[in-house]
Amino acid sequence: MGEREAALRLDEQWARIRSGADQTEYAAAEALLAELIGALREPAASDPECAARLGLRLGDLAARRFAGGDRAGALAAIEEGLRYAQQAAGYEPEYARWYARGLINQGVWLAWPLSDGDRLPRYPLGAAAEQGPSAIERAAGERARDLTRAAVEVWGGLDRQDPVNRRGLAQAEVFLGDRLAELGLAEEAVAWAVDAEEGFRRLLLGGAGPEEAREAEEALDHIGRQLRLRLRFLSFDALANLRARGLLPERLLPQAVVAARIGGAAEPAIAEGLRLDAEQVRTMLEVTPWLAVWRFEVRGPDGLWEVLGDPWRGSAEARNRTAEDVGDELIRTFRASPDHPGDGTYWRVLVWWHEEGDPAGARFRALAGPDGRGGVLDATPS
Repeated sequence: MGEREAALRLDEQWARIRSGADQTEYAAAEALLAELIGALREPAASDPECAARLGLRLGDLAARRFAGGDRAGALAAIEEGLRYAQQAAGYEPEYARWYARGLINQGVWLAWPLSDGDRLPRYPLGAAAEQGPSAIERAAGERARDLTRAAVEVWGGLDRQDPVNRRGLAQAEVFLGDRLAELGLAEEAVAWAVDAEEGFRRLLLGGAGPEEAREAEEALDHIGRQLRLRLRFLSFDALANLRARGLLPERLLPQAVVAARIGGAAEPAIAEGLRLDAEQVRTMLEVTPWLAVWRFEVRGPDGLWEVLGDPWRGSAEARNRTAEDVGDELIRTFRASPDHPGDGTYWRVLVWWHEEGDPAGARFRALAGPDGRGGVLDATPS
């Protein structure tokens, strides 16, 4: 009993340091955290509270390691911590919350190489990307997805009347959407983000306190940015499927209509697939521009592709035009220009929506070369 009480007193001391209530030098704080973890190990074998706190403090150690650039050390610490956290999760709702948050953190750290500096998916096209993650990175991302899904299940099993649990569930759904997007599963990423968005809106409508309201507003801003990005990678079939499932918010319908048109869908098909009136579709296409971004490349004698300069690498707004329309016009203009390399040389054009990216993400691609007729060898709207 004495060891347990001593460990819990150390835990209280660490909690004050962690919260900033006590100012302690970094090295001294590190030493205290190490002492605390050591003190909790023995009672954690039979005491749920000590097991839960040991899981929590190993998570703190993991966070400090990750912040210091030691991702491998962070993953080792959180892996150990989650074993204790899971052991205690069934005893108290608070212990289950700690476990769920640990699962989310482990997922974030595992998936870290799959996101760029702005925490957006580095390979949003998944298996279709020409330059995808390594096999090890993808396996880590898949495990991160599974861990985050487990966190959603933990939060979902807690009392939904408790606003803390509702907020935790919505946050977990945001993270699950992020993990799915990193693996190129854009449709499911949108579905989970929309669920999370609804959760945060319910929190605001339920009279959240100032701090909770601020967190909810920040989360809604994040979700909004992510949804606008993810819709750019969805096929028309995926958009129609989300609409049928009630997972395509009204505010995103103009972008969805434009996305469908960029991909080559005709207005009547868009209206039917997205359950809109023909006049609504026509109006949305007339008032909502999209940014077409293109790049021409010519293959040199060494077999490498050389990117041409302005105006063959540029952008312009388009309205009610498909990516193929834009690409065909660019091809005609290029063929008539002095920069055209001639029918004996391979060249290609790629057209993206909004910004350059992986060639697999181009909404239109065309390759031309010496086929004996001087024509386009392959043109692919996507």
